[in-house]
Amino acid sequence: MFVYLSKKIAIPNGVKLKSLRWNATKGWIVCGGDNGLLKVLKLDSGRAADKKGAAAPSNLSMNQTLEGHNGAVVCVCWNEIHRKLTTSDQYGLIIVWMLHKGMWFEEMINNRNKSTVRGMKWTSDGERICIIYEDGAVIVGSVDGNRKWGKELKTELCHVEWSPDGRNIIFGTLQCEVHIYDSTGNFISKLPLHCLEEASAPTSLIGIHWYDGSEGFQDINQPTLAIGFQNGRLQLMRHEADENPVLIDTGLVATNLQWNTDGSVLALAGNFGAGGAGRDISMVQFYSPLGQLLRTLKVPGSGIHALSWEGGSLRVALAVDSFIYFANIRPDYRWGYFGETLVIAYTQPERSDTTVLFWNTRTDERSVKFFKQLLAIRAASETCVLGTPADDGSAQFVLILCNVIGSPLDAKYIDFEPQHLLITPYHVVAANHTFVYVWQYRTLMSKLTSVDLGTGSLRRKEGRERAFHIDDDPALNASLEPAVIVQGRYPTPDQIIAMGASQSVLLVARESGVMHRYSLPHLSLDQQYTLRFRPQSIAINCDSTRAAIIDTNGVLSFFDLSPGATEGGEVMQPAAEGEAPTRFERKDAWDMRWADDNPELFALMEKTRMFIFRGLEAEEPVLSSAYICSFSQLEIQAVLLDQLMREPESPSKEYLLKFETRALREGRELLEKASLSDATKYIEENPNPKLWRLLAEAALQKLDFVTADQAFVHNSDYMGVQFVKRLRLLDDAKKQAAEVAAYFGNFDEAERIYRDLDRRDLSLQLRANIGDWGKVVQLVNQGGGDDSMLQTAWNRLGDYLYEQQRPARAAQYYIQAKNMEALMNCYCATEDWTGLARMTTVINEGSPLLIEIGLRFAAVGMSEEAVAAFTKGGNIKVAVESCVASHHWETAVKLAESYEFPEVQSILAKYAKELLDAGKQLHAVELYRKANQYTDAAKLLASMGAEIGETRMNPLRAKKLFVMAALEVERMRKSMITTAAFEGTQTAAQTLDSLVEEDKATGGDKWLDSSWRGAEAYHFLLLAQHQLYNGYPADAMRTALRLRSYENVLPADQIYAIIALSAFYAKFFGQCSKAFIKLKSLSLPEHKKAAIAKLALAIFSQYSPADPATKSNSCPNRCRAPIKEWEGRCAECGTQFATCVASGRSILDPDQTSSCRVCKHRFYNSELRSKRNCPLCHSPLQLGMHHGSSAELNLDLRREHSIN
Repeated sequence: MFVYLSKKIAIPNGVKLKSLRWNATKGWIVCGGDNGLLKVLKLDSGRAADKKGAAAPSNLSMNQTLEGHNGAVVCVCWNEIHRKLTTSDQYGLIIVWMLHKGMWFEEMINNRNKSTVRGMKWTSDGERICIIYEDGAVIVGSVDGNRKWGKELKTELCHVEWSPDGRNIIFGTLQCEVHIYDSTGNFISKLPLHCLEEASAPTSLIGIHWYDGSEGFQDINQPTLAIGFQNGRLQLMRHEADENPVLIDTGLVATNLQWNTDGSVLALAGNFGAGGAGRDISMVQFYSPLGQLLRTLKVPGSGIHALSWEGGSLRVALAVDSFIYFANIRPDYRWGYFGETLVIAYTQPERSDTTVLFWNTRTDERSVKFFKQLLAIRAASETCVLGTPADDGSAQFVLILCNVIGSPLDAKYIDFEPQHLLITPYHVVAANHTFVYVWQYRTLMSKLTSVDLGTGSLRRKEGRERAFHIDDDPALNASLEPAVIVQGRYPTPDQIIAMGASQSVLLVARESGVMHRYSLPHLSLDQQYTLRFRPQSIAINCDSTRAAIIDTNGVLSFFDLSPGATEGGEVMQPAAEGEAPTRFERKDAWDMRWADDNPELFALMEKTRMFIFRGLEAEEPVLSSAYICSFSQLEIQAVLLDQLMREPESPSKEYLLKFETRALREGRELLEKASLSDATKYIEENPNPKLWRLLAEAALQKLDFVTADQAFVHNSDYMGVQFVKRLRLLDDAKKQAAEVAAYFGNFDEAERIYRDLDRRDLSLQLRANIGDWGKVVQLVNQGGGDDSMLQTAWNRLGDYLYEQQRPARAAQYYIQAKNMEALMNCYCATEDWTGLARMTTVINEGSPLLIEIGLRFAAVGMSEEAVAAFTKGGNIKVAVESCVASHHWETAVKLAESYEFPEVQSILAKYAKELLDAGKQLHAVELYRKANQYTDAAKLLASMGAEIGETRMNPLRAKKLFVMAALEVERMRKSMITTAAFEGTQTAAQTLDSLVEEDKATGGDKWLDSSWRGAEAYHFLLLAQHQLYNGYPADAMRTALRLRSYENVLPADQIYAIIALSAFYAKFFGQCSKAFIKLKSLSLPEHKKAAIAKLALAIFSQYSPADPATKSNSCPNRCRAPIKEWEGRCAECGTQFATCVASGRSILDPDQTSSCRVCKHRFYNSELRSKRNCPLCHSPLQLGMHHGSSAELNLDLRREHSIN
């Protein structure tokens, strides 16, 4: 950083100042002094000057004197949140001031009349204020004037500070002690002062300041609590319990200290004793949070009574005697510029890490990276390097090489902290106080050494690394050994303090004044120089013949590095005849930059002025406070970092400035006003590629091809020379003028010239060459060009819109160009599958594009559209595979049958086997049904029903499975009949053959042929249970007796057990006795037989085995024999009776019944009542008709329906 005094304000009548404070948010400055002096000042904001890069003006925009104090105003403080000012004088009078219509007025007054106020401090949120008196009294009040609490401490107080969170208060005493209290006044602890442990003389406390973190932290572990003493000792702590604070002995007689607004710099004001008869020198020392001395500012006057930072930390105000001095700060930002990209690092209050922004100043593209702790940024050529500690918790540090978007290209680990970091187009150089590390990350072949392009692949190749101790024998530095290990090596007493590097030279300056010169990349020690000053920064010009050095006092001097330089190396100022030459120096320098293409040119920043030098001759200065980014082709690119760092998240191009050298300005002026010969003569005297380029352009505009050719040759512009050669071949001056206009990008003017020549073809060719396809379409429609050119234009417009992520608009142009492939991509990008399906209808059969369209449809699950595209494209195999992949087996089988594709059956069988092996029988059924494999589906369902039935756990599920199996058989039979009807009339033999085939298909499995019987069996079993448990035992017995016909489906013991049970409750003991007899005759376990016998004995010892009298019905046939309700056959004539599936009764009167169109089973209309579904298969019914509805069954196996 660099500091210099910029302004002085005198207080009227020479009144001595005692206090000073700068409002960090609004810019007001309050100063208090003897005799009740209290003023509020405000400097101009300087926003208009910021945009031009000039230093902020320091004119006063407010100068108000506040009256109310009689004694010396010794204490002032701002409440920046609520815009209040609190002041106190030596007599203890406290006044709170408020702002009203741009003026300050009294709001509250308080006078304790007992002691002097020694300190006042608001909390960071502005809600509470703590006031301390010298006698130990403490008062804490709120912003509205109410007193929260007060306390009398048994000690003399001198300083007060709140913790950033407002939970603790720190008090400093006149006895040089620091006490910690909580926010309610309870004592916590006494803070240990390690910095006074070796102090020999008594001292006093001069200040306590705790940075509140409102603008973030450069390092989350940096010290924020500063405690200073009059003897110059400082103690910097990370928190109040820090056991390892940073201790500094400044050597000053200190008076004041304060952190800047972002906590990165601590300012300490005091006096330095000159010794002997010399008077004390007032100065301000600036320290980093870790105790590094950054800069010293000497101040005139007898002593600094107060200091305060401006908001933004770019200025500091000092109260000296009866004056206010202002010093400007030029911070050392962490930034770099390379390849039109600006990289800056900044902190955010809401984040604990460091944010790094990569901003492309040309395209305005931005990328952001985050680092836990960033030490430095350096940039050169096309890369930048970032120094940061390793994230793995080790003691190592990482050098990360990044490109213009912040992507890491390579990284190297080193064993010491890179306190000095440099980068050139070929090397990265890092050093601490003792060790130097050199990494050759790039070679003259213009490629990174870490990535070598091999044959079609990337091959890692380590870049050359060297590290050495600064005290090592120079002969060792030239060895070819790998990087030496620096851990455990002793630190040098003569430390490294500055470095500079170019492509071929490395300069290392040491604390003793010795500067080593090494050659790169060999790293051999070529020479040593002796400096008479302490360097701060070193820069080497482009041909490594001269080095610019800025010392710690801001003085710039030069060293001659050329082979014929004098032994001292210092560059001398040319002197008049008879005078001794003097060393070239420039004072108050804080930044400089050599030109990239001229070793004699450099730009220098002195205070608020920019100088451009050619050799040692300076041009007229320009007012600016910008930081220099680059200097090439007689132009300086600079950036207003002070303004940019205020809003780093939204950088503006207004912060970028360009400055031209005098040669460039004069060259432009000559080209505009003088002749080309005069301009050529001037440029020959001041050669530069930029000037030759300007001359060539001016000559082209005047069609002076001789001069233009000469200028292009001097500029080594081969393409320009070829352009001039082509112009000379043209036979018309107007054509030449048109080509020149196009060369300069004035395409409208070139087209106008071609139109005047009636050469629409040349206009069309011009627009096509520059890619202005919209204009090409317009010209073709006006009569130029042909259809192929128009189609090309439509395609290019579509390509442009597609690249801009606007596929919907691009599709419109592709339609006009009939570019089906590109149109397909647009439809897919916009998910316009309807449009893509329409497109398949207009593409010729067999086109390969249809296969690609089919793949796109298949990828999104649109199987039908995919099959249509594949089929039209002629690839049946892919169509079948698509159906298989999407489980559309029916379509796959149809395709396979139509196009004789045999593999589908094997695929189907393999997939079904996988499902069955995984226990997914229902998935396998679904697979068979989709593939129209009715037989396999029915077999699997029937076997599942049988397995479920054998468990006797879920008869309803078994019934459903049998129903589904039966329906699959019906689908197969219906399919055979439909196919036969479709193929035309069959002969009797053909019909017989189809019936035989049907019998073969269904007769191989006992369950397949009798699936309806299985469904009936479990249906009647469930119906009997339902009737029995609903209190109708006679109906239950009637239904259970029906089960005797299904002994091949249901277990016999289950059948006769329910018959016996229902007959017992119906008091039909005859039927009950027959059921017990049947149970005894079955092959059952002995314990079950014993239980049955015991139960029968209990029943029939009480009841006789006889049935009660019942009403009998007559056979509807001619025999008229009596028929019981549970009998399904007439014993006289042998007539079989259907059974009502709703009640289990025999159907003797068919006129009172209906049947289900799905399962063909009958039921009494009176039994259904309000039910609308078939009791057996649960299909929807249409009552009142002899036959039910023809709706298909959609049986949900996941819900167990009631039998009703």
